[in-house]
Amino acid sequence: MAAIAKILLLGSGELGREFTISAKRLGCHVVACDSYAGAPAMQMADEAEVFAMLDGDALRAAITRHAPDFIVPEVEAIRTEVLAEVEAEGHVVVPSARATQMTMNRDRIREVAAVELGLHTSRYRYAESLAEAEAGAAHTGFPCVIKPVMSSSGKGQSTVRDAGELARAWDYAVANMRGDRRRVIVEQFVDFDYEITLLTVRTRDGIRFCPPIGHRQERGDYQESWQPAAMAAPVLAAAQDMARKVVDNLGGFGLFGVEFFVKGEEVIFSELSPRPHDTGMVTLISQDLSEFDLHARAILGLPVPQPRLLGASASAVILADRDATAFGYAGLAEALAVAGGDIDVRLFGKPVTRPWRRMGVALARAGDTDAARRLAAEAASRVRINYDN
Repeated sequence: MAAIAKILLLGSGELGREFTISAKRLGCHVVACDSYAGAPAMQMADEAEVFAMLDGDALRAAITRHAPDFIVPEVEAIRTEVLAEVEAEGHVVVPSARATQMTMNRDRIREVAAVELGLHTSRYRYAESLAEAEAGAAHTGFPCVIKPVMSSSGKGQSTVRDAGELARAWDYAVANMRGDRRRVIVEQFVDFDYEITLLTVRTRDGIRFCPPIGHRQERGDYQESWQPAAMAAPVLAAAQDMARKVVDNLGGFGLFGVEFFVKGEEVIFSELSPRPHDTGMVTLISQDLSEFDLHARAILGLPVPQPRLLGASASAVILADRDATAFGYAGLAEALAVAGGDIDVRLFGKPVTRPWRRMGVALARAGDTDAARRLAAEAASRVRINYDN
């Protein structure tokens, strides 16, 4: 039986793994691509390709070889000019080649939001040298945040409290940037009350919003998320209006993770990913259709109903603490036995560990988000990584 569609997945981490499962359930043939063999999504896909996403020749060769119906990026660091070229030749890039180009670099999506659309953002400047970073900090004031214009999972991001910390932050950003652009964004530190991810689905029948997701970060990377985040109706409406404007500007169909800071009744646009979001892992237990189901349906042009919340839910990450190639897991039974709500655990199947690398996530659903957060954290703490080397 022929597949309903062939998908070339560019990036095969844990988000790609869950997306592959959702796409396979809808009859798709998935070719998972990443820079190393045995990546999480490859374990679920029909075929796999190993090459660097920033290798334009290898990317184009994979597209030519597989002739996919949809090219679906899972990572930011991709040779996006190749995606623009193949889109012009008739290939479908999700959500669009322009969206991947604008969001691969924080400076470009910030210009779309702040300049083209006039959305409320923090003060910012770009820098390509330490001297320019110093000038940027003078504009934003202290404290400020310095991060590469292209990175992932918070890598290279740091908060600078005074001028004496600028050189260290610049070096850290440069050392952890992806791609070939030696550029950072120097951004006003927002003393926000909370931050949210608003999962926004652009479908052929209009926009769908998931209930807002609250999250907590460390080292610029998410540690836990919960849904629904408590928001006053006018504040949520403002966030939805901003999200609608930016995803309509980017175009195409699929799920977008739109991040906001909230201070009082003030909503401040932060960032956007044109794909499922790591904080949205909570939707694997919180909604009738997860963010991955919604992304797959929107891409394929299938009906996308308004997502239904199943109950207050939370996620908590399971982290490695060292480099290892030989390791195993313990405590899974204890984690799943945590009492007080519905518990699930997802282990990602990554072949190696690194300090602070996400290896899995614990999920919980309970009577309220505080209880769900406690249960998810408890379940995550019971899963242990045993290192053999």
